[in-house]
Amino acid sequence: MGPPAETSHLSPEDRNRDPAFKRRHRGSNPSTAPHHPAVAERIADRKRSFKDKSSKNDIPPPQNHGRGGVFKVSSELRKLSLEDFPADKERQLRPKQEDTADVVFGIAPCILALTQGRRKVYQLLVKDGETSLRASVLSVCEEAHRRGVQVSRVSKKDLDKMSSGGVHQGVCLRASPLNFLTFDSESNTSGHGIPLWLVLERIQDPMNLGAILRSAYFLGVDRVISSLRYSCPLSPVVSKASSGVMEAMRVYGCDSLEDMLRTKVKQGWQVVGTVGADPEESRIPVASCSDFQVTRPTMLLMGSEGEGLSGKLLSVCQTLLTIPAGRDLAPGIESLNVSVAAGIMLHSLLTKSGH
Repeated sequence: MGPPAETSHLSPEDRNRDPAFKRRHRGSNPSTAPHHPAVAERIADRKRSFKDKSSKNDIPPPQNHGRGGVFKVSSELRKLSLEDFPADKERQLRPKQEDTADVVFGIAPCILALTQGRRKVYQLLVKDGETSLRASVLSVCEEAHRRGVQVSRVSKKDLDKMSSGGVHQGVCLRASPLNFLTFDSESNTSGHGIPLWLVLERIQDPMNLGAILRSAYFLGVDRVISSLRYSCPLSPVVSKASSGVMEAMRVYGCDSLEDMLRTKVKQGWQVVGTVGADPEESRIPVASCSDFQVTRPTMLLMGSEGEGLSGKLLSVCQTLLTIPAGRDLAPGIESLNVSVAAGIMLHSLLTKSGH
């Protein structure tokens, strides 16, 4: 009972100055301490000091921006929490070249993108469930596995989002983009028979471009050349519309079709344009495609969906071809869809050229 007697006579000020008293009462609840003015002032000073130190801390407190909001934390905390945020971790580990990857979708485009070797393939995504057991889907998975490509199962919702609502048939392929090849006007095709090149000016609808490529490939066109300006790129939508033909067929891009055509004319090629079923007066001879015979290297020109061939390209043409209508046409229906017209023209010319 000695020690308490030794300090019982101390005043509150003496107790705060006495080290022995502080050691014995360390950790006591401030709320139970005597409410002496000097003690209260020291406690207030201590709180203000702690608050000032906290405000200088390198790790700011989380800021909640509402339900589902973003929490701002320091880089140190973010590194420590990567394991808790798989999406962040995946973004960190994803190669930079994959940030601009195309998403090829559909069975035929995916299988051809894998087998043709023109793209660098990163990942195959397959719809989870019974779809992954279909023979066509399994064939894509087997090809990806054979080539060491990662195969991941995802939901239909994920595939719908990746393909922007396109008909993906349960598969999407993340791969490097496919671009137009650089055209050299001095080069010639090494195919058999009389060469026929298809020249496309300002085809803007990817569905039309895909359908044209499919017909050109099937019917035996030696080369397809597209204007680079005001033309749609070789996108996954074009690949799907072509049923994957875009993955196999070499499509060239040209900055100036007019210059290219004039160069080929000097080399002995003929340039053949196309017009509607009821063409206007023209100084250039107009013939039915069924009456035209390909007798020397030829370039067939197809124009944009709305305006057709530009005046610059028409001025280079030596002949204009048309597809005769099978009936009297109502006003405003004087032409075919450009992809349909291309198929008819190509079939008519190629079947008579000994191709």
